Amino acid sequence: MSDPLAITALIALTFVAAGFVKGVVGMGLPTVAIGVLSLVMAPASAAALLIAPSLVTNVWQSFAGAKFTTLVRRLASMLLTAVIGTLLSIDVLTGSSASLASGALGALLALYGVFALAARRFSVPANAERWLSPLVGLMTGLIAGATGLFAIPAVPYLSALGLAKDELVQALGLFFSVSTLALAAALALTGKYQWVTAGTSLLAIGPALLGMVIGQRVRDRLEPEAFRRWFFVGLSALGVYMLARALLRS
Repeated sequence: MSDPLAITALIALTFVAAGFVKGVVGMGLPTVAIGVLSLVMAPASAAALLIAPSLVTNVWQSFAGAKFTTLVRRLASMLLTAVIGTLLSIDVLTGSSASLASGALGALLALYGVFALAARRFSVPANAERWLSPLVGLMTGLIAGATGLFAIPAVPYLSALGLAKDELVQALGLFFSVSTLALAAALALTGKYQWVTAGTSLLAIGPALLGMVIGQRVRDRLEPEAFRRWFFVGLSALGVYMLARALLRS
């Protein structure tokens, strides 16, 4: 797709849709945005566009609660290693082999969708959290640097810590905020986050917030579990398509 107006319209509609998903299920904005935009641009470019909308929505989410300081102390090692992992693997996302990054992104989207649909519940023993947190942070950071997504394995791990509902939402917002900043820094260090991209990313905040407002308003009218199920089915299908396309091009 080379028409600037068509690309602009696609970006706007993508962030409205991504914001809508986040408004309904409380997460998924970066996943939807980078998954759809990577169909028409390099994953590194898609990741750069999601920086501002992702940061704005997640910073708000991270402060929407009374446990911010407690969560920062508890998750400090996980946050630190996530930053390190992102910086270490950013060359995969920004390197010359765009098909490798696209294929990895597709595989991750498919895996994420299948895992979420399986809805396997597990818990983390208190005595394992000290060493698991930095390990999960590092693994998530390495995956984020390679694909632009910072959901796996962080989301299932945080969900297994036994946090209260509000604490979990706040913890996810905190982790996503730090991960977004780490991704922005890594992209900037490699020259992939320039002023033009930053400006476009800022313009995407409006559509993302509009989508969130719509999603929040219709959330009570939808059956959340049904919406969530079809969302992850669609995400898995998108991932399989991206992986197959990358394999066929290689």
